[in-house]
Amino acid sequence: MTPTALDPIGEAADFLTPEAVSVFLSAHGWELENRRPGIREIWRLEDSPEFGSARVMLPLATEYVDFRARFKDVLDSLCHVYEIDARELRERVSATNYDLFFVRINQPMTDGSIPFRQAGKTVDSLYRMMKAAATTAADPHHSHKGRRPGAVADFLDDCIKLGQTRRGSYVFTVSVLLDDTRPANGKNGDTARTTFPRQVMTTLARGLESTRRLALRWDERILETPWEFGLSSALVESIEEMTRPDRLHSLDLRFEWAALFPPKNIRTSTIVFDRDTIAELPRLRERLVRREEPARRVTLVGIVKSLAREETPPGEDDVADVTLLTEVGGKPRSVHVELEGDDHDWAIMAYQRKLPLVVTGDLSFERRTWRLSGEIEMDTGFLRHFSEAHPPMTSEEENP
Repeated sequence: MTPTALDPIGEAADFLTPEAVSVFLSAHGWELENRRPGIREIWRLEDSPEFGSARVMLPLATEYVDFRARFKDVLDSLCHVYEIDARELRERVSATNYDLFFVRINQPMTDGSIPFRQAGKTVDSLYRMMKAAATTAADPHHSHKGRRPGAVADFLDDCIKLGQTRRGSYVFTVSVLLDDTRPANGKNGDTARTTFPRQVMTTLARGLESTRRLALRWDERILETPWEFGLSSALVESIEEMTRPDRLHSLDLRFEWAALFPPKNIRTSTIVFDRDTIAELPRLRERLVRREEPARRVTLVGIVKSLAREETPPGEDDVADVTLLTEVGGKPRSVHVELEGDDHDWAIMAYQRKLPLVVTGDLSFERRTWRLSGEIEMDTGFLRHFSEAHPPMTSEEENP
């Protein structure tokens, strides 16, 4: 029979494998009563406080002509034992070796959808969030700039997947594979062991909970060892990006830990960022950035995005706050720098002709803004050369 929407058990049977169901049973209190390798397994659930007692025969011989029918019988029986439908059973079996992370977008929506642009930005922010947690897990002292440890790339490429949304609201599902290894003798695996994917997920859970707590009540001592709390400015920035839409009421984050390897010393399950918490995220990120990136002398090359001219007394040099669109730590940033006199005039020319500006100063993150301060130096060599080769047109040339 070809599975259709009217045959959800058939869809689950086509998606799942006997091995996955076997691991699921061993992780949920079932005892392996008897096994004929390659033929079948007999599993027993004995006096479960919630589900009572049950026995099932799990077929393993996929080449038998009646395999699919018998496999569907097992799945149907498990649905009755757990009082769930085939779709939820499929999710539970699939998640036995996975840590699951659910990101719920809580905002007004009439048809259960969100704007396409918002969805794309959310997925991008999720990727950066997982990358930040993986970097902290792999190297707590890493600057989150430049080359990352190889384990980070392996994790992002091989262990993390984006699953289907869940019903009830718009929910992004992130699944992280922990291990493909079947525990021996039908018993749960060593729950104390720590794999790198699990390290990443527990680091993420600590980081998100710490972010929420510190946004509401700051503790200066955190800056001594932020990595112990899973914190980084990159993690906070990814949350900021996801919570930017004004229509969003809250961002609800929830963890479901793999049943096969329940984590130790992690109690976090659901973390909610409401509007009050979201409003404090920029301040928290600024504090982390200041620790991670103390003021340093840099040379930036960028395009003048805007100039805000300041009022100056007669006879004094013109002064303007120039916003430079440039790159800081491999990310596009808007950096403010105050220029006066000839530097101010060159900035106007660069703005009008869309030419790059080269400025050196002390880079810092202050009042939620990147700034160049201290002794400002501008390299005007290119601008002078361009000005000589392409002098501005006179009014007569513009209007012959």
